Amino acid sequence: MQIIDKKSNTIPSPCVASIGFFDGVHKGHYYLIKQVLAEANRRDLKSALLTFPIHPAKVMRPDTVMEHLTIRDEKLELLAKTSVDYCFLIDFTKELSQLTAREFMQFILKDKYNVKVLVIGYDHRFGHNREEGFEDYCRYGKELGIEVIQAKAFYDDSVDVSSSYIRKAIDAGDVLLAEQYLGYPYFLEGKVIQGKQLGRTIGFPTANVNVSSPDKLIPKDGVYAVKVLVEDNQEEYWGMLNIGHRPTVDDGPNRSIEVNILDFNKDIYNKSIRLLFKHRLRDEVKFSSIDKLVEQLHRDEESVRKLIK
Repeated sequence: MQIIDKKSNTIPSPCVASIGFFDGVHKGHYYLIKQVLAEANRRDLKSALLTFPIHPAKVMRPDTVMEHLTIRDEKLELLAKTSVDYCFLIDFTKELSQLTAREFMQFILKDKYNVKVLVIGYDHRFGHNREEGFEDYCRYGKELGIEVIQAKAFYDDSVDVSSSYIRKAIDAGDVLLAEQYLGYPYFLEGKVIQGKQLGRTIGFPTANVNVSSPDKLIPKDGVYAVKVLVEDNQEEYWGMLNIGHRPTVDDGPNRSIEVNILDFNKDIYNKSIRLLFKHRLRDEVKFSSIDKLVEQLHRDEESVRKLIK
């Protein structure tokens, strides 16, 4: 997949394209992308996706708190796994937001990116005030020489799969449901940082993770079984992850993300780490003593090892 952004001098070949933010690059997105690929193959054209590195809402309202399933590089990594030829990465600006749907189709899709066919999501809206719909896009397309096709919607068990639906599942800690609709385990990525090292004193050393972006959605507080990928290491490990405030040791208001990696004993400070959520074990609990906490951690480890088997 060739990424074409404002720094690129590439003039794209005639293409079939679709537009979206593609947060999470979930099963619904893949279904749309398959339709783009099929139309491109049928017409012997290139395939393309047009997306934005920063969500338009964040550009228009900078104080907006965003919680994304994927940040920019993660999204591009997932899109690159498809067979799409181009990814048009557009910086959303206030000037761009003022374009009508027709102006956007002419100046951006036709003139800049050589789009010949636009596959549009069944509920997608673009252009100033987002007032126009599919019939309007078809009319403008005929005037501009762009064929407009309405994409089929994707349903999984009668659920209209969407990024917002998946975000609600993760926010509730339902990482199994999230994986079902994403098509892959939800993940966090960040650097391993120095912690208080309390885990070492009780036999459960942990890696404290500083998530790489404040805009990344963090699952509900609790204990999770996760798979762990460490920088420069192709081997995959299992671990038990705690998200929360560590109430048993009175850690105050600070929310931490720490993982005990099973059967692992290496120095990974300052290394990148990826955590793939596989199962939620329990809520975070305040225990009456450190000994009670250790007893529960042994039970958690047993649960994770059962999952491994």
